[in-house]
Amino acid sequence: MQLYSTKNKNYKVSLQTAVMQGLPPDNGLYMPEHIAPLSADFFKRLPEMDLPEIGFEICKHLFEGCIPEADLRDIVAKAMTFPATIVPVQRDIYSLELWHGPSLAFKDFGARFMAALMSYFNRGNDQKLTILVATSGDTGGAVANGFYQTEGIEVVILYPSGKVSNLQEKQLTTLGHNIRALEVQGTFDDCQALVKQAFLDAELKKHARFSSANSINIARLIPQSFYYFEAYKQLQLANKTNKDVVFAIPSGNFGNLTAGLFAKRMGLPIQRFIAATNDNDVVPQYLQTGEYAPRPSVATLSNAMDVGAPSNFARMQDLYGSDWQSVRNDIIGYTLSDQATSEAIVEMNRAGYLLDPHGAVAFSALRQYQKNNDCTGVFLETAHPAKFLDDVERILDSKIDIPARLAALQNKEKVAVLMPNNYQMFKSWLLINV
Repeated sequence: MQLYSTKNKNYKVSLQTAVMQGLPPDNGLYMPEHIAPLSADFFKRLPEMDLPEIGFEICKHLFEGCIPEADLRDIVAKAMTFPATIVPVQRDIYSLELWHGPSLAFKDFGARFMAALMSYFNRGNDQKLTILVATSGDTGGAVANGFYQTEGIEVVILYPSGKVSNLQEKQLTTLGHNIRALEVQGTFDDCQALVKQAFLDAELKKHARFSSANSINIARLIPQSFYYFEAYKQLQLANKTNKDVVFAIPSGNFGNLTAGLFAKRMGLPIQRFIAATNDNDVVPQYLQTGEYAPRPSVATLSNAMDVGAPSNFARMQDLYGSDWQSVRNDIIGYTLSDQATSEAIVEMNRAGYLLDPHGAVAFSALRQYQKNNDCTGVFLETAHPAKFLDDVERILDSKIDIPARLAALQNKEKVAVLMPNNYQMFKSWLLINV
């Protein structure tokens, strides 16, 4: 398998280099040289396959023999130990629950797969590997859990001070061991910019081995494509694919949607994607106007989506080139306010289904779309509502159940280094502590 940089298609590397390096030296993003359709036999067998088997077949198809099949099957099996389940919530509307993993968020799929893959590639290397990751909420907890006590790998997590929920913060600041957290006085975009600058710093490259665990790393996106196939399989088994199938995706850095586009390129019959955003709606604006104008993010109820310059937009552009109309054919954008998000949480709770703020954005967008489109819709419920306990309980004016693994965090001590939004201070910290 060869991958190229979105800024230079002539710059190509192996899967191992792309995964372990994280970013190309030109600050582009790595993309697979080929995303070919899966075989007709794969789709014939899809209803009979479980999630680990689906993941193995997709990886075998994409990786083109660069990892022996026995090792690849083991990597996928270690990562995919929890389900992705569709649940009917209204007529022709299904929730794809992606929060059944260890950190109760969809990012467990990518983080655990990446940890297993990096551990495989890191075998026999005596030099420590340091993972730098920026989080707007759920990435940090998933990466911390996925890499916790992984031999030869340390993790440094940057998160925006005061802009993640209390339980999200506890998930990434209480593990210790090989996991360290930096509380940055800025936004997620600031955290992401610090990480990207560090990857391009020649002095730091000589000092230590670095890689990324954000969705800028291709190893995060590939496993996120698995659950689109899994959801479609479950719809097939329920005889719900007689209509067009659309997916509504709560979107911040657009890794999840890009993974869905990979699935579509591999032949999954998804009719359309709904890019559901909060007030940080630079991509819906692009879909309307054809102009991409990133801007500073603003704080919203759906905090993990507070991204004003989504990295994966570069991959979306790479998939479509300058063909804006083709992008619009495959993706439609909706912007939801905090008020609309809260109203969806209240309404669905009365109907017996509890949404988190991000899933509520996607659910609302899907329902708007279905007013004019007869389709089977799946929205991604990306995190357990209890991860946003204060907001959800305030909106509902009632208490909600907290899973035991989250409740256990409430009394743990937060350990984090307060860091100004200043690259030289961040670099100095890395030179001393990594």
